[in-house]
Amino acid sequence: MWKLLRGRSREAESFKEQGNAYYAKKDYNEAYNYYTKAIDMCPKNASYYGNRAATLMMLGRFREALGDAQQSVRLDDSFVRGHLREGKCHLSLGNAMAACRSFQRALELDHKNTQAQQEFKNANAVMEYEKIAEMDFEKRDFRKVVFCMDRALEFAPACHRFKILKAECLAMLGRYPEAQSVASDILRIDSTNADALYVRGLCLYYEDCIEKAVQFFVQALRMAPDHEKACIACRNAKALKAKKEDGNKAFKEGNYKLAYELYTEALGIDPNNIKTNAKLYCNRGTVNSKLRKLDDAIEDCTNAVKLDDTYIKAYLRRAQCYTDTEQYEEAVRDYEKVYQTEKTKEHKQLLKNAQLELKRSKRKDYYKILGVDKNASEDEIKKAYRKRALMHHPDRHSGASAEVQKEEEKKFKEVGEAFTILSDPKKKTRYDSGQDLDEEGMNTADFDANNIFKAFFGGPGGFSFEASGPGNFFFQFG
Repeated sequence: MWKLLRGRSREAESFKEQGNAYYAKKDYNEAYNYYTKAIDMCPKNASYYGNRAATLMMLGRFREALGDAQQSVRLDDSFVRGHLREGKCHLSLGNAMAACRSFQRALELDHKNTQAQQEFKNANAVMEYEKIAEMDFEKRDFRKVVFCMDRALEFAPACHRFKILKAECLAMLGRYPEAQSVASDILRIDSTNADALYVRGLCLYYEDCIEKAVQFFVQALRMAPDHEKACIACRNAKALKAKKEDGNKAFKEGNYKLAYELYTEALGIDPNNIKTNAKLYCNRGTVNSKLRKLDDAIEDCTNAVKLDDTYIKAYLRRAQCYTDTEQYEEAVRDYEKVYQTEKTKEHKQLLKNAQLELKRSKRKDYYKILGVDKNASEDEIKKAYRKRALMHHPDRHSGASAEVQKEEEKKFKEVGEAFTILSDPKKKTRYDSGQDLDEEGMNTADFDANNIFKAFFGGPGGFSFEASGPGNFFFQFG
C-alpha cells in the first residue's frame, strides 16, 4: 500500500514537472491538463491546486482559479502563494474586501513579502475607486465614474459589476458603441446576465430604437424579475413610444392642438432620452409652425439641435421658420450647416434661396415703399406711385420744419426710385431675382425723382401745391 502511494506520488510529481514545463512555455492549456492529472493522482497536495490556480488565472478563468486557490489554503493554511493567488482572484473579480483579507493573511505569514504589500495597496485603491464612483454616479458625473471604473478594472479585469457600471455611464454619456461593446463582451461569456441585457436595451433606447430596447428590457426582467432599472426603463420606453405615436396620429389627422399636447406630455417622460426628445421637440416645432406660432417653433427646433447637433430635420425646420419671420441671416446659417453635413442638390438650392432672400432683405424694399404686394399689377403700381408721390412731394411740405422737409424729400425720391424699377419689366425682373441693379446702367443713384414725377403726370410746365383751405392742398400744373 505504501509502495502504491509512493508510486502515485512520484507520478503526480512527474505530471507537475511537465505542467511546469508547459507553463514556462506559456502553453497554459497543456499545463492545466498536467496539473489536473497531478491533482487526480494526489488530491491532497496544496501546491498542485496552487499551480493549477496560477494556470487558470493566466487563461482568464478567475472563478475556477479562485476555487483552486481556496482549496490550496484549506489544505495548507501556511501556503503563502496560495493566499496571494486567492487574493489576486478576488481582486480580479472585483471583491476587493475579500482580497484584502487574503493579502493580510499572506503578510501575517511573511510580513516582508513585497508582492503581498503591493497587492494589498491595489485592493485598497480599488475600494476607494468604488466609493468615489458610487458618489459620482449619484451626482450624475458619469465621466468621473467611467474614469474610476477604468482605473479599478486595471486591477479587476474580470469584474462584470465594474464593466456594467462603466457601460451604463457610457450610455448615459451618449457613447453607445462603447457601451454596447462592453455589454456584448459580457453576454458572450454569460448570455443570461440581466445587467448586460439592461445596458444593451438602454443603448437602443437612447438611440431611439425603442421597440428593440423593450425586447432587451423584457429579457433582462425574465432573468431578474426584480431588476429595478430594467423595470423603470421598460415602463418609460413603452410610455414614450405610445405618446409619440399618438402625437404623430393626431398630427396626420390635422388635430394640431392635440398633437402639441401629446408631444409635450411625451417630453416629460424621460429627460435623459436625448435622441427621442430631440425628435419630439422637432415634431412639436412642426406643430407650432402649422399653428403659425413661429417663435415657439424656432424655440422648439433650437432645443432639438441642442440635444442633437446632427439633427438635420430640426435645422431645416428652424431655417424655414427663420425665413418665414424674415430672419434671413439665421436662415442662411442653418442652411449652411445642413449643406456642410449633407451636400445634396436640394440642400444647395435651399441655401442659395436663403442667400438670395438675405441679399434682398438688405436692399430697399420697393414694394414696401409703394405700399403694394409683391404680386401687384402694373395698374396697382401706378396708382400706388400716384398716391405716394403726391403725399411726399416737397412742395406739399414747404411750410414744414427743415427736419420734416428733409425726411419727406427722402421719401419722395425713394417713391420715384421704386416706381422706376417696378414699372420697368426688365428692371423689375432683375430686382425680383435678387440681381444687382447697378449692372447694365441701372445705377439707382442716378434717378431724378422730379423728372420721374413730371414724366408720370405729363405736365407741360411747372407744378405746385396750393392751399385750398387749412391743411388742404391741390396739385396744379403751370
